[in-house]
Amino acid sequence: MARRFTDKKLVIASHNRGKIVEIADLLAPFGIEVISAADLNLPEPEETEKTFIGNAQLKALASARAANLPALADDSGLVVAALDGAPGIYSARWAGPDKDFDMAMEKIHIGVGDDPDRSAAFICALSLAWPDGHVENFEGRVDGELVWPKRGRGGFGYDPMFRPDGFDQTFGEMAPAKKHEMSHRARAFALLVAACFA
Repeated sequence: MARRFTDKKLVIASHNRGKIVEIADLLAPFGIEVISAADLNLPEPEETEKTFIGNAQLKALASARAANLPALADDSGLVVAALDGAPGIYSARWAGPDKDFDMAMEKIHIGVGDDPDRSAAFICALSLAWPDGHVENFEGRVDGELVWPKRGRGGFGYDPMFRPDGFDQTFGEMAPAKKHEMSHRARAFALLVAACFA
């Protein structure tokens, strides 16, 4: 049985503005005061794990212990079949220190080349950690395909080059509310809510 979340304040263990906004939007209905690791000037731990859940848990525990508050961390990325699962857990790092996702998308496009397999998936792991070291982990996934040229200016990261299965629009073209309904983060979040908030 998952531990219930009963606190009134939660740290989002991230320095990524787009991710912070998206998670804060998903938390809004619960009346929880949200503060980011960036707002608290918490250091970003080095992501040394080999899985999305491993890295999410590492970040959540670091923020929970540093802030002495429960913390929610996300580790997510784009998994491309033609690139043997890359960039995967290295999705943010592919964008370099300047977080240049236009360059990262170009790198994926060039890497895939003429490969007819354009399938890809966004995966999101969420870890909710408490200062005592307890952690609950959840994972969501959305399958789709890569498009080129990229389309749309919404979302963040690789959203403009990813079209989810069953949709004509990329994540970059979707209104935020529509993306929130079915994204990898929303799916992981639904599991989190059902286990810890419902």
